[in-house]
Amino acid sequence: MMSTNTATTPAPTAPPATTGIDITASAAEEIAKQRAKRGTPEASIRVGIRGGGCTGFTYVFEWADEPRPTDKVFSAHGVTVVTDPKSFVYLRGMQLDFVRGMMGHGFKFNNPNAKGACGCGESVQF
Repeated sequence: MMSTNTATTPAPTAPPATTGIDITASAAEEIAKQRAKRGTPEASIRVGIRGGGCTGFTYVFEWADEPRPTDKVFSAHGVTVVTDPKSFVYLRGMQLDFVRGMMGHGFKFNNPNAKGACGCGESVQF
């Protein structure tokens, strides 16, 4: 009689989906540097979405001296990023990075929810 092995090997588990906003070390370093210049050691960066721009929406990127009661708050590498709940629907899973290159430097929104962007880089489509 043949023996059958009914044991199964468990399937590898996928890494957990990002449920917040990821802040890279490079972005955190630049935020901390600008925050020190500004002289507000407790300030956060507010990111969000506003209607407008050539593809429908533009990113909001500004200082927030205090989070609002309804804000979602994300911290990493010694800095904090806040966003309002409506914007978070579009920003969930986004990575905030700071890049340097031949054409200059600046913050980059690596957003998996974006369906497109305009050529100027100021506008995004969802």
